[in-house]
Amino acid sequence: MALAFLAASILLTISPGPDNLFILAQGTTHGRRAAVALAWGMCCGISVHALAATLGIAVLLRSSPTAFLIIQLAGAAYLLWVAVGLWREAARPLAPTGDGGPAQPAAAVFLIGFLMNVMNPKVALFFLAFFPQFIPADDPHPTHTTLLLSALFFAQAVVIFSLIAVLAGSIGRTLRANARLRSALLRFTALGLAAVAVHLLEARH
Repeated sequence: MALAFLAASILLTISPGPDNLFILAQGTTHGRRAAVALAWGMCCGISVHALAATLGIAVLLRSSPTAFLIIQLAGAAYLLWVAVGLWREAARPLAPTGDGGPAQPAAAVFLIGFLMNVMNPKVALFFLAFFPQFIPADDPHPTHTTLLLSALFFAQAVVIFSLIAVLAGSIGRTLRANARLRSALLRFTALGLAAVAVHLLEARH
């Protein structure tokens, strides 16, 4: 059961999505270390929702329309704010950062990634729907099993997101030499994040 869960988790994590795109954009713009910090922030944000699902908080969130709406609106607003920042970044010339470190403090980048996932209630509902598929109905210790699945999901997400971050840092020089390609990537990522934000808002209806 754990192997099946791990395989499904890896497939979900490597699928193209806003997290992967944002890590790629961060790495190509601010360097490898910034992208790794962002990846860890995102994974820690994911782990909060996984733990919430384990403790049953996600069930409470689902049963409280007001709480869900507040988090939904806050998450959409934050994603739009990040998207606008990326769009503006695409219009600015890139200052060379090399491989020595990110242009932004690692803690700030980590916080951005953390908030992106913590403020997205869809992540909580995903775990609420995903975990039960891999927990037998007669499991005598469902909480322990859920904690194990949470740890597995966090571990594989850290590995995959970190690999994407390292790759992004490696190809950053190529993008720095091609301003149009870099701008296109940043704007594509911005549009992707904005689309997720709009989807969150539309889901209210």
